[in-house]
Amino acid sequence: MVQRVATVAFEGIDARIVDVQVQVAPGLPAFNIVGLPDKAVSEAKERVRAALIASGLALPARRITVNLAPADLPKEGSHYDLPIALGLMAAIGAVPADALAGFTVLGELGLDGSIAPVAGVLPAAIGANANGYGLICPEICGPEAAWASPEIEIIAARSLIQLANHFRGTQVLSRPAPKIREIEGSLLDLADIKGQESAKRALEVAAAGGHNLLMIGPPGAGKSMLAARLPSILPPLSPAELLEVSMIASVAGEIEGGALTNRRPFRAPHHSASMPALVGGGLRARPGEVSLAHNGVLFLDEMPEFSGQVLDSLRQPLETGEVAIARANHRVTYPARFMLVGAMNPCRCGRANDPGFACNRAPNVRCAADYQGRLSGPLIDRIDLHIEVPAVTAADLILPPPTEGSREVAARVARARDIQIERYAARGAPQVRCNAQASGPLLEEVAQADGAGLKLLRDAADQMQLSARGYHRVLRVARTLADLDGADKVGRIHLAEALSYRALADDMRRAA
Repeated sequence: MVQRVATVAFEGIDARIVDVQVQVAPGLPAFNIVGLPDKAVSEAKERVRAALIASGLALPARRITVNLAPADLPKEGSHYDLPIALGLMAAIGAVPADALAGFTVLGELGLDGSIAPVAGVLPAAIGANANGYGLICPEICGPEAAWASPEIEIIAARSLIQLANHFRGTQVLSRPAPKIREIEGSLLDLADIKGQESAKRALEVAAAGGHNLLMIGPPGAGKSMLAARLPSILPPLSPAELLEVSMIASVAGEIEGGALTNRRPFRAPHHSASMPALVGGGLRARPGEVSLAHNGVLFLDEMPEFSGQVLDSLRQPLETGEVAIARANHRVTYPARFMLVGAMNPCRCGRANDPGFACNRAPNVRCAADYQGRLSGPLIDRIDLHIEVPAVTAADLILPPPTEGSREVAARVARARDIQIERYAARGAPQVRCNAQASGPLLEEVAQADGAGLKLLRDAADQMQLSARGYHRVLRVARTLADLDGADKVGRIHLAEALSYRALADDMRRAA
């Protein structure tokens, strides 16, 4: 007789059903696992054997075969331990044979029979709920699984003994409750930054429309401080966004204690990061920083110090909002719609724009052009806002703190975002939640300029030689500026400010 237990294999953030078939047959004692298992799955037999012994059970002296179907799908990870163990327990009568019917099972076993947390519980719970199944998972992951649906049956246990007692009716495990992780300490505040009013304005515009931003300035000007305070003015995640962000974090194993967080992601990888680390990949095609920053911010400090290939790999996710990782045996797609915020010095030493400074490497203009030329023209064209962040003077530092902080700016950003959500929902595009996500035809419909604005845009497009992408990005920024002002129509003043954010990009494109 073959005992069947359902579990999952992960393809991106999607959970695919895997049928764990356990057979205990007469023959020489053996324990074999087939069905394209990786090393972690192959080693499950030793963990299962030790866990059963620690729980007071012994494997029968028979031939045990475990098949993971479909056999042509690669099986990776340690979450197959628990379904294999429960299948064996059902086969030898330690738990009722029909107790596991209608459940998806995942969990890693310790040698003492304890059940350890695993990655991907939230996508597994969502997939199980879609198929009408319940879920058996580690106790620590129970609050995470509870977010899938209030109706799904969840059994979250600490050990194999707890599960056996639950199925026998001697111990009842209560359903876990969803949990939100409280972040200790308050967010950084814009009121901490003195001066840099134009940079704060650009930060507000970027947050209001979800635009990409590049800051250029000397060392110590406050670029990293500004970027670190961007999350404090972003609106909280909507329920749909929270689910997307949490599913990616779950697959990556970054959910602690089963508790989700409603704060937008802020990822700041070091400039030595490799391409798989940034866009995803590796042996198991794990999500990279661009996917972990989904619905949040990806901050690249010292942007020209990143490898050119790594930076250019951002071009596709910036345009499509997803990243496709292709391997010889499978292809995985992860969501990757993020705000790119970059910071860089004007040159290698950062003093090219200092009055009276002469660079020893080359003329200041040439040195700055060589350094900024490390960013390719197509990547620069995908960044909506380019601003210079000048050095802060001692006179600025002596001034009292600004009266306006993150709370006031966040209120204006939230109003502008609400306007955008209502606008695009009314036009049958509820998936578009900010101006940066609007496509060309939809954008031209909602960002119609008045007569004076059209004339300015036409003249600027000729003089600045705007590409089609650059033209649409100017319209997106202008639409966001109009939303911040509460204006229905894009005016000349909005287009003028939007074009000012593109002026610096012209010099950088020529350098590239």
